[in-house]
Amino acid sequence: MTKPVTELTLQNVSVSFPIYHGGSRSLKKQVLFHSSRGQLANDANQRIIVEAIRDVSVSLETGDRVALIGSNGAGKSTLLRVMAGIYEPVSGTVRAVGRISPIFDIGLGIDGDIDGLENIRIRGLVLGLPAREIEKRVADIVEFAELGDHLHIPVRTYSSGMMTRLTFAVATCFAPEILIMDEWIMAGDANFMAKAQLRLERFVETTSIMVLASHSMDLCKRFCNKAIWMERGEIKAYGPIDEIIDAYSAFSELQN
Repeated sequence: MTKPVTELTLQNVSVSFPIYHGGSRSLKKQVLFHSSRGQLANDANQRIIVEAIRDVSVSLETGDRVALIGSNGAGKSTLLRVMAGIYEPVSGTVRAVGRISPIFDIGLGIDGDIDGLENIRIRGLVLGLPAREIEKRVADIVEFAELGDHLHIPVRTYSSGMMTRLTFAVATCFAPEILIMDEWIMAGDANFMAKAQLRLERFVETTSIMVLASHSMDLCKRFCNKAIWMERGEIKAYGPIDEIIDAYSAFSELQN
């Protein structure tokens, strides 16, 4: 049986954020400029805006494992959030065919005042899973998290390690068609780490498209076959992973 087509396409996409209460010659503007590395401009209302990404076009298809690289403030996180549908571009279009799973903050949607089981259901809804599908996966999540009776008490009583077990188990309970990750998840204590690492690798293998933003070039080479190099909100280069990482590394050395 032919697998459904999966694709993620951005065409001339730009994202900007207005800065309120900041004079054009203020110290705040200078600090913002150097920390964000974005371009500053004025909009039609003469507000200062940060142009986080500008005129970005890229097309990804089934089999693409794309590393998103670049210096801090280059626009990587903004681009990920546009791809995931979290940020709406001020111009351009985003087209996604396939279910997207963004893994940025695996604790998103967790309510400390309710128990672990109810949080599993809420987190599943945040990930876009239908209620019926969540119920089918609860047993697997419970088994993987290894939290036992703690699943019946409020999660505000959990240690950080227990919380990581719960949120990681939910975040990786299904295989998305498009996986968007901001850094590789390192989950929990030493005893849990090996099992979590294996699960995450299998999770990645079953996706049709993956985009991973990371500062680890070794990790990018291990899991990705292509790379997008972001610089000051724009795509500086896109192509085979080794070629792009070599160019980026050479550029970084010259800057230092």
